[in-house]
Amino acid sequence: MSARSAPADEELSHRQILVVFSGLMLGVLLASVDQTIVATALPTIVGELGGLDRIAWVVTAYILAVTVTTPVYGKLGDLFGRKRLFQVAIVIFLVGSVLAGLSQGMTQLIVCRGIQGAGAGGLIVLTQAIIADIVSPRRRGRYQGYFGAVFGASSVIGPLLGGFFTDHLSWRWIFYVNLPLGALALAVTAVVLPASRRRPNVRLDVVGSLLLMAAITCIVFITSWGGNEHEWTSPRIIGLGVAAIGLLAAFIAVERRVTEPVMQLALFRGRTFDVATSVSFILGIGMFGVISFIPLFLQIVTGVSATDSGLLLVPLMLGLLTASIFSGRMISWTGHYRIFPIVGTATTALGIFALSTMGPDTSFPTAGVYMVVVGIGLGLTMQVLVLATQNSVRSADLGMATASVNFFRSVGASVGVALFGAIFNARLASALTSVFADGVPEQVTGGSVTPQLVARLPDAVRADFVAAFSHALTDTFLFAVPIMVVGFALTWLLRDVPLRSTIHADDRARELAMASAQGTAEPETFGDPTAG
Repeated sequence: MSARSAPADEELSHRQILVVFSGLMLGVLLASVDQTIVATALPTIVGELGGLDRIAWVVTAYILAVTVTTPVYGKLGDLFGRKRLFQVAIVIFLVGSVLAGLSQGMTQLIVCRGIQGAGAGGLIVLTQAIIADIVSPRRRGRYQGYFGAVFGASSVIGPLLGGFFTDHLSWRWIFYVNLPLGALALAVTAVVLPASRRRPNVRLDVVGSLLLMAAITCIVFITSWGGNEHEWTSPRIIGLGVAAIGLLAAFIAVERRVTEPVMQLALFRGRTFDVATSVSFILGIGMFGVISFIPLFLQIVTGVSATDSGLLLVPLMLGLLTASIFSGRMISWTGHYRIFPIVGTATTALGIFALSTMGPDTSFPTAGVYMVVVGIGLGLTMQVLVLATQNSVRSADLGMATASVNFFRSVGASVGVALFGAIFNARLASALTSVFADGVPEQVTGGSVTPQLVARLPDAVRADFVAAFSHALTDTFLFAVPIMVVGFALTWLLRDVPLRSTIHADDRARELAMASAQGTAEPETFGDPTAG
């Protein structure tokens, strides 16, 4: 039986799953690489286009677009099927890539990164939901582990590719390279992805979707502008805060009344769902905030090239890849998952704290060890939260629940990158003022500070500037530590619900009937899906 012809309610063989998996991973590769591929190219991009004060928005625009579209894709997949929607997301992503490569100014680049993110949001969440459509939670651990490994590897491959293209071709090629990969992804998915069911007579929650998008956009503007471009007590920041609260209140009111809400509020009655989304939010803050700024530290403080700064992130990738595969296999073997997020969040907090102790004299091997620790922590946590959530919901809500976990992680990432960007800018301004008592040199006060410019500074000025830059960045890392400690505390509330051996929660009765007919013991016991 081919992957395409398998019934929707029949689990595929390992070989068939790998065929489907190959198409899905191409989409994930596109989306996840572009979350970080600009990191090592940012100094060069800023040097050509200007706008150091908006540097965080090149990353934030992408993550923000992923964030606001993720719940929409999740719900649309539940309603209309996931295959065609997955292919539409690829096309949107490729259009954004072409336009980003042609950008002639920072504002244009930021807008085009938003278009990319609007496609990437579908690629990430639909991949996880499609896997859940064809593999039971008990077996899903090993495949989610591979997914986490690809996602994690891409987080490091992205900066590496970004550095290579920046050094040897042009930063514009970090976007053009998506075109052949995207074309291959379209071709493969057209052949291998199984068709999914479409619900009849559905109505879209357009109002709820727009309200949610607007509310999240306000929140990211607050974290980006507050304390940076505007005082926290300024009318604009206060106005955005009031608008965000009002929009969220309106969103909740709408979701209570519509037939097919974009985010099912009943899901929040379950402890598993609540803990998973909360920890995902915190993980997003720490993960993307740190990874986005490590290449900046390596290039400006240690003076390595863009390519080398990407290579120096390999330890983080190896830690994440190994831990993700290990945790996935152990979960499939034991049927239990609770211990992994507990250990993972504690390890991540420890690794980020270690990064906050770095300075201009920190050796590369030492920095590598710190990054391995961070990678292991992330690998033990990210995909486990998705798996736990999928195990606790009905098949009708699978896409929405999967999207919600990703949504909250993306919200955290948007807030984290914007917040850490604001903190870094504020700390850098303070550090420069402190170091240069007679006035900050004109060379480093503009919006286009690049590794090349720093290398050309007079020795005395360069040493003081690098010290100030290093201090500002490590202070920024330190802000992430208490946030991760909160995530660690929350993971202790996660219930260790045994994983089902059927694909969906709806299949529980059939599973019990089969066990009874075969004279075997009850295969699994798990709680009410709505109870978490």
